[in-house]
Amino acid sequence: MLFSSMTFLYVFLPVVCSLYLLCRKELHNPILLIASIIFYAWGEPKYLAIMLLTIIINYLGAVAIDKNKIQGLSAKLPLILTIAINLGFLIYFKYFNFILDNINNIFHSHINTLDIIMPIGISFYTFQALSYVVDVYMGECEVQKNIYKLALYICLFPQLIAGPIVKYHDVADQIDNREVTFDKVTIGVKRFIIGLSKKVLIANTLAVVVDNIFSQSPDTFSHLVSWIGAIFYSLQLYFDFSGYSDMAIGLGLIFGFKFMENFNYPYISKSICEFWRRWHISLSTWFKQYVYIPLGGNRCSQIKMARNLGIVFLLTGIWHGAAWNFVIWGIWNGIFIIMEKFTGLNKEKTKLWQIILQHIYTILIFVIGWVMFRAENMGYAFEYLKNMFGLLSVHSEYSIEYYIGNIEIITFVVGLICCTPVFKNIIYTENKIGKLFVNIWLVCLLILSSAFLAASTYNPFIYFRF
Repeated sequence: MLFSSMTFLYVFLPVVCSLYLLCRKELHNPILLIASIIFYAWGEPKYLAIMLLTIIINYLGAVAIDKNKIQGLSAKLPLILTIAINLGFLIYFKYFNFILDNINNIFHSHINTLDIIMPIGISFYTFQALSYVVDVYMGECEVQKNIYKLALYICLFPQLIAGPIVKYHDVADQIDNREVTFDKVTIGVKRFIIGLSKKVLIANTLAVVVDNIFSQSPDTFSHLVSWIGAIFYSLQLYFDFSGYSDMAIGLGLIFGFKFMENFNYPYISKSICEFWRRWHISLSTWFKQYVYIPLGGNRCSQIKMARNLGIVFLLTGIWHGAAWNFVIWGIWNGIFIIMEKFTGLNKEKTKLWQIILQHIYTILIFVIGWVMFRAENMGYAFEYLKNMFGLLSVHSEYSIEYYIGNIEIITFVVGLICCTPVFKNIIYTENKIGKLFVNIWLVCLLILSSAFLAASTYNPFIYFRF
């Protein structure tokens, strides 16, 4: 079930919110747990068993870790077994056929691939489960003796299928002790509407242009069109994913949870290091805490630090998908992160021309990266990039007007403005006239978004692929 669907907006969400807000506090967790199970089972009921099995395994694994620690025994074995089972599920459903394809290509074998469909959200809820067992092992939190509360943490529907990736120690107290206040609900509703509008009005509009361009061979459109496709996709991806994160954070507030921010205007960055401090923050901090720091972080020689960063960004690419373009995309980002660390290119500059050059460099690097991210394979990405930089002979059949019209141009301009902090914190204004204006504006956005959804069947969500 998509957040940006009429069923969710006008059936599921009103029913759940009404039950939650009208019932006494003791029933809040059971209501959310049942709602989360229904939410996940709505789209893929057969994969509900995988998620429930993940919950049971991590519950038992953490209990075994805690028991061994109390008895003075080594807790490493249950930790390793639990992590292995979690990763085993993820590897099988997400990477098994990719591994077989590469074995066939390398050894010229003919092993048949399996008919495997990846469960939605498995990358996200697996990482959440891993954070729980590692937190228990490291003493960051106490073991959760109530399996239903652990289940609520892993399958809480606002962030179940596309994040933010919530680490257990960040919400452990909130599972038992959280308050639902009028201010939280109000801000949550506003945040949800903003996220919905970003997804439906901006991302979906840009997606039509992007899909039209990327569905064609790179030698059939002009160099300018190739840049339009790459830049439009950069905005589509940002508003698609950040819009979903806004909706998730807003829903969390409605139910009394405070989730971490997942985006902080990444496209204003002046280095790739800064970009990754602002983009998909929950994933970056997860890898930092559970991979980068255990490897030694930056408290080691520069060579080892470069190795640690390389491993993290290789894994970041692999996490996003079972295809070589994601792997290369991760390596691409890692190369520039390491280069900036060694050269000091990520340090703040003071002169205007230096700041401008930093912005241009950063935008160029992540736009090239997004082409790899969007392409079906690296062969297509390479040809597309050759077109962008005038290295490909093209035979364009259509003018620019074929790809973009007035609506798309207006959406593009609005997107450029909204990916900067021009309207940051506007929903938190205390000015009475400002509040009235914001509330009217948000109601109009909700009506417009609903109208777009009712009139169109085109409503993709990029990160469901991951």
